[in-house]
Amino acid sequence: MKSVGAGVREIRIKDAAGAFRIIYLANLPDRVLVLHAFQKKTQKTAQRDLELAERRLDLWNRTL
Repeated sequence: MKSVGAGVREIRIKDAAGAFRIIYLANLPDRVLVLHAFQKKTQKTAQRDLELAERRLDLWNRTL
């Protein structure tokens, strides 16, 4: 998910309960940073979900 940040990826899960997404950063040496997980209600990922993941990534980068 380059729109959120470099190295950010997405897992898509679809089951009987609906569609779910997990936005995460996995290129850290000793952890996976989950930026956001949510249930999708529409085809397109809502801008607010992308912005939330981007803000969390920015916060993480500022703590380094």
